[in-house]
Amino acid sequence: MTPDNIDGRTGRAFYGWFALAGVMLVIFVVGGVFVNAFGVLLPVITDEFGWSRAVVAGALSAGIIAFGLPSPFYGVIVARLGPRITLILGNLLAGLGIAGVYFVQDVWHMYVLYILIGIGGGIGGYISCTTVANNWFIKKRSLALGIFIASAGLGGFVFPPLTTSLISAIGWRETWLVLAGLIILLSVVIGGVVLVRNRPEDMGQTPDGLPADAYTEMGVTESNTTEDKPALWYIKQVMKGPTAWLIGGFAAANTFTMGTMVTHQIAYLQDINFTPMTAATTLSFMSIFSILGSLAFGALAMKYKVRYLASIFFTIQLVGLVVLLMSRELGLIYVYAAFQGMSNGALTAAMPTLVGAYYPRHRYSHVMGVVLPFQVCSNAVATTVAGAIFDATGSYTPAFITAACFALAGFFFAFLARRPKQL
Repeated sequence: MTPDNIDGRTGRAFYGWFALAGVMLVIFVVGGVFVNAFGVLLPVITDEFGWSRAVVAGALSAGIIAFGLPSPFYGVIVARLGPRITLILGNLLAGLGIAGVYFVQDVWHMYVLYILIGIGGGIGGYISCTTVANNWFIKKRSLALGIFIASAGLGGFVFPPLTTSLISAIGWRETWLVLAGLIILLSVVIGGVVLVRNRPEDMGQTPDGLPADAYTEMGVTESNTTEDKPALWYIKQVMKGPTAWLIGGFAAANTFTMGTMVTHQIAYLQDINFTPMTAATTLSFMSIFSILGSLAFGALAMKYKVRYLASIFFTIQLVGLVVLLMSRELGLIYVYAAFQGMSNGALTAAMPTLVGAYYPRHRYSHVMGVVLPFQVCSNAVATTVAGAIFDATGSYTPAFITAACFALAGFFFAFLARRPKQL
């Protein structure tokens, strides 16, 4: 047997783990800043300017829409330019947008900046990063993507308390300059320029570092029968079948729930008399279990069907929401955070794993461009809807019940997401 860190074709060190480390660094920083740090900024900026939570959360929603709605276009661009170039350019734009928050004076400034950040993240974030992982791994795809998603969870663990501490020490404007610097240094320079490479074939290697005939033995096929077909043709063919819609449906259900919780959980806990640092720490605790959930999923999905695993984790998500709604004890809130984090980590990893398993490798970014808008737009709607419900009722309970209904729907979407017929 060839060791996992040695390419079976060339005998050289298998570079896939270094490429994976690069995209892990990107998702750690950008994911932590774009979404998780915003939850800390929300109550601070509403207190300073007197804007409503729904209006401020709408800026993040606009950014998330810019991140996800044009995803079919982003997928085509990634396929044409290669994920490394799009990763570098996109994260440079996102970093500049984050730096621009320093100058915010009116609410529309937030919207414009977060749209730019969303576009940068759309070009250089999720699709580019998972395309790199999908290019370098086939046999260990679920494990690689589970590790990748765990990095996003680690960002969620690190950045809420870090952002809270920075705001207390230097102010929220200066904090966003620091965060922008981290994006450009870690994501653009180290992740994109130094570590990431597009495909193993570009370096004379093969996916997983295995001999090419190993894929035939594993029953893996990489059909190129559609290689001569245009991207738009392939996207239309994907959308004709139910599988992409079902994958998009369970991704949307998960992100609606988690978009609600990640954006509004800190404000909710402060409303029920927990300190800002305690509230931020519970979000970090949730992120720890998100890491565990994505890693557990990555290992389990090498043995069990992804759609069955996803259904189980939606059940765990639903139980966690019920626990939160029924208690205000800190211990049980941590139980909720553990359940929510574990389910979110697993379900976030499940979506790209299913796409990679069900569709040819050279078409991955195209299919992700079809599926990702479901996930992202649901997240965008969730943040605004939850804020509007709070503004109308003075309570987050109806919003959290709505999130639980989405988790139940996600159970059925995941269970029904079978492999599509040959395109």
